[in-house]
Amino acid sequence: MDWLNYHHLRYFYIVAREGSLRGAAETLGVSQPSISTQLRQLEGSLGAPLFRRTARKMVLTELGQMVLRYAEDIFSTGRELLSAVRQRDAQPITPVFAGIADGMPKLAVCEILRPMFSLGSKFRIVCREGKMEELLPELAVHRLDIVLTDEPAPSTASFRTFNHPLGSCGVTFCAKPETARRLRKDFPQSLASAPAFLPAEKTALRMTVERWFDALGFRPVVLGEFEDPALMKAIAAEFDGVFPLHSMAVDEAVERLGFKKVGEARGCRLEFHAITAERRIKHPAVVAVTESPRGKVFK
Repeated sequence: MDWLNYHHLRYFYIVAREGSLRGAAETLGVSQPSISTQLRQLEGSLGAPLFRRTARKMVLTELGQMVLRYAEDIFSTGRELLSAVRQRDAQPITPVFAGIADGMPKLAVCEILRPMFSLGSKFRIVCREGKMEELLPELAVHRLDIVLTDEPAPSTASFRTFNHPLGSCGVTFCAKPETARRLRKDFPQSLASAPAFLPAEKTALRMTVERWFDALGFRPVVLGEFEDPALMKAIAAEFDGVFPLHSMAVDEAVERLGFKKVGEARGCRLEFHAITAERRIKHPAVVAVTESPRGKVFK
């Protein structure tokens, strides 16, 4: 085969997507025999069948599955080409790559990123979540423009980073209504030996809560530890146990998930930071984040 007939390939692609000759014929507005002819010609040029015909649908062979993957890439590239040509006179959209540390409350992230979205369509925000130790090396090699976290960058990092304070919030313990009512009495002493779900070790929230327990001289019985805050709340909704949240996320947990407040951990504060690889920030979208006053969520 010296060249590929892309017209035949498109017919194949539509049949594979629709799962039948009838569906492809309706999509393309041509007859089923016409499509069958195109498929036979493509199979002949490739030297092997692309489909197994069954009573109800067309099933891809192993070769057909491979050809479909290539077809998807080819037609996706074609769509990108057309889009690029149509937008060649438009102002280019600059991507902004933001790393979001695990455990960051989504409400805080929304509030921190709000200034970026207020810049209009000049920037496209690409958010990547991960652990701090995974995100900071990406920042060092400029694959990320900014990292949002609830703890400052460690001083032990092997490359220079700069912390930009954004705001802070407290820590509040929540639980299912019946558990909250029981533990609310004599809080925080009521947490001694109480069942609890906690964030994973070495997260900022967990370390802050551990220091608070140490100051009180007691700690709860830890039933589970979670890297994913959403999973921690899902488990807490099913089983008896108290769990800590960033205070700014409590209203959502109460209103949407039905939890109740047990009490606020007095003296516990978590600081939110934007971390960059340069002291003097040049990227206008990052400047908007670091220099804009924070909204009501941080008050």
